[in-house]
Amino acid sequence: MNEIAASFKNARVDAGISLEEASNDTEIPLSALEQIEEGAIGSFKDIFKLKEYLIIYAKYLGQDSTSIIDKFNEYMFEYTSKIPVEDLEKAIQQKEQKEIEETIEIGVPAITPYLKPSEDKSQSKLIMAIIVTILLVAILLIWIIKQL
Repeated sequence: MNEIAASFKNARVDAGISLEEASNDTEIPLSALEQIEEGAIGSFKDIFKLKEYLIIYAKYLGQDSTSIIDKFNEYMFEYTSKIPVEDLEKAIQQKEQKEIEETIEIGVPAITPYLKPSEDKSQSKLIMAIIVTILLVAILLIWIIKQL
């Protein structure tokens, strides 16, 4: 990422463009451009927005946006492949828990395996009892007919 940041900064400075001017021309917030040129991508919450900014800024500075995005993707792959699986699983669990809490807060019943509506067990027990009784009566009738 530092390579991308340096190429952006060098291209902008060589063209004699200030960060403010670049921000106005590209409609990318000044703080975002500063962070991009510093290589501080950790401050971006939305990776897709960052990619959009990189493409716009690369085109604005006359650089190959495809090459920039390829370098960025390689950097992100290397960075994310070093994250332990346990950390990823923990983050997923935290996100799911947060979603459940949010749905409960707004009064929408959360759909989880723990909150499934309970089935009427007495009805299923009655059906099972009727089936067993019919089978017993059938066996008894067969036995009586064989005895005759």
